[in-house]
Amino acid sequence: MPLPYQQAAAYYLAFIALGLTAASLGPTLPGLATQTRSALNEISFLFTARAFGYLVGSYFGGRAYDRIPGHRLMAAMLALIAAMMALAPLLAWLPALTAALFVLGMGEGALDVGGNTLIVWAIRERVGPFMNALHFFFGIGAFLSPLVVAAAIILSGGIAGAYWALSLLFIPCIAWLFRLPPPAARHAEQHGGVVRTNRLLLALIVIFFFGNSGAESAFGGWVYSYAVALRLSDETVAAYLTSLFWGTFTLGRLLAIPLSMRVRPAVLIAIDLAGCLLCIGLIGAAGSSSFVLTAIGAAGVGLCMASIFPMTISLAARHMTITGAVTGWFFVGASAGNMLIPWLIGQWFEPAGPGTLPLVLGVDVAACCVLFALVAWRDVQLSAPQPTIRE
Repeated sequence: MPLPYQQAAAYYLAFIALGLTAASLGPTLPGLATQTRSALNEISFLFTARAFGYLVGSYFGGRAYDRIPGHRLMAAMLALIAAMMALAPLLAWLPALTAALFVLGMGEGALDVGGNTLIVWAIRERVGPFMNALHFFFGIGAFLSPLVVAAAIILSGGIAGAYWALSLLFIPCIAWLFRLPPPAARHAEQHGGVVRTNRLLLALIVIFFFGNSGAESAFGGWVYSYAVALRLSDETVAAYLTSLFWGTFTLGRLLAIPLSMRVRPAVLIAIDLAGCLLCIGLIGAAGSSSFVLTAIGAAGVGLCMASIFPMTISLAARHMTITGAVTGWFFVGASAGNMLIPWLIGQWFEPAGPGTLPLVLGVDVAACCVLFALVAWRDVQLSAPQPTIRE
């Protein structure tokens, strides 16, 4: 197998590991609350700490890949994540667990930036389908994570076995990356030697990513607790509900590969947002009366959310150069949403009831629809032919 394909395969394995970690917090949140003797509004701060660590790791990790061999840095981040995963079930003091989740988030952020950067350096001009596949494999890991957690809890009787099982799965990828030579660094592409940055479009997309990524993180993290609190299912079936969300999310990422070749990004994003709003409304309307409708809604949310992030980047690439700085701003917006939206739901989940989840997400996605209307309007403006000025 040619070296670039070996490198891409290593990144796919790393992103499966990243997905395993990303989707593990939601199904283990009640167990962590019991472990630390904390209420859900207190334990929800773990989402904020982890997301803030992700933001810090994304910012500094991007700079580090320009100075340190990429594969060694990725392997080190995987080892850091595995260590924090193994440590988490041993920490009975909430501030200590919060610190561990912050460090874990730093590792996740640096690993995410590394995978997205190094695959461009490795594959270069033909990176398009490989990039979509990279995010697809993240979805595979996120889909498998609740299943691994549920099986480990059944076998070991607690969340410690789940965290330790997940951390052990990182070892093959760490060993492979250490042995594999990294690709050579590549400077950002420029258009005619000039880097184009449309500041209004950039600002709109950063705010849009705040709402979209926050909704994605909040739904994946809280749907387990939502189902248990409403007594829609027992804990094991609720973990499968989380897996259903990530499973359809993964399917959506896979379907986005051929769809992106036939449908304009703006059209596909508009359809996705409308579908998200409809499915969240279905979950809210079902309430505690129907697990089936809740499951259908969760599947629909995952399917519709899947392609929004990569398709929005594709839309932005039509009008600006996607440099490291621009991508960094995208991740800042996404990380801020990942910090605030799940935390906000956690503050209201117990005093206001589980209905907080569909209510907050409905408002969030509705705001995203308004923001995207502005993005689409700007897209039409920039795509319109400029009038010819005659002397």
